[in-house]
Formats: sequence, structure tokens, C-alpha cells
Amino acid sequence: MTITGRCRCGACNYAIDVPALPPVYACHCHICQRASGSAFSVQALVREEQLTVTGPVIVREIVTQDSSGPRTSAQRFCGECLARIYNTNTRRPGIVVVRAGTLERSEELACRAHIFTNYKQTWVTLDPAVPQWGEAAPPDAFVAALLA
Repeated sequence: MTITGRCRCGACNYAIDVPALPPVYACHCHICQRASGSAFSVQALVREEQLTVTGPVIVREIVTQDSSGPRTSAQRFCGECLARIYNTNTRRPGIVVVRAGTLERSEELACRAHIFTNYKQTWVTLDPAVPQWGEAAPPDAFVAALLA
């Protein structure tokens, strides 16, 4: 199955070759709130080789440091409208993080996990049946939640 997506203006288009709509998660950290200009961001994780992008893409690398050490996030934006499309991260080689709102059929996606909920906006109500973590999720539990 090929799932498509695009930026706001349509200059950047992409296709993801996957067997079904990808699972998505919501991140409530302050970095995602600032990057999205909203209460949280919603992402889909897919393998890098599954993604094909056409159109003008601008790459901006952001280096951050935490208790696990430094990491580099390479953010990809449409070169025309500057919509953030996806990113890669040195801590997850071979994985791309696609902004779920840029996917066609995004209304069909189901959020499978919430991370960094210690920072969520007080007016946001989460479904208690969906796994959630106050900070970063343990990798094994996070993958299990996404694949559930």
C-alpha cells in the first residue's frame, strides 16, 4: 500500500510504502509544543527506505543534549511554505518521523501512545486506555504500544 502526504502548498509531496496506515503517537514535550505551535505534535515512525520525497526540501539540523548525551535531529521542511514534513534523529538510525498531519487520510489515524505527558496542557484530556508516559517512554514499551 502506498500512503501519500504533502506540505501546505503542495510543492513537497511524499509517498510511504507500508502495508497499512502507520501507527502514530503524540508528544507533549515543550520542544514539540514550540515546534508545532500547538498543545502537542503527532508523528508516525516509518523506515527510511519506505519514504520517497519529491519537491524542494530544506534541512535544518538541531543538536540537543540530555542525560543520554548529544543527539542531532535533522528537520525537513518544504522549501516553499516551510511546513515541517519529517525528521531523522541520530538516536534512531534508519527511522523517519513523519508529521502525521501532513499525511493524506490523517483523519483515519489512531493515536497509540502519548509521551512527555508531564508537560501536556491542562485542558487536554487523554484516553486512559492509550499508553502514556510522563517523560520519554522506555523503548521496548513504546514499540509495543505502537505495534499493538
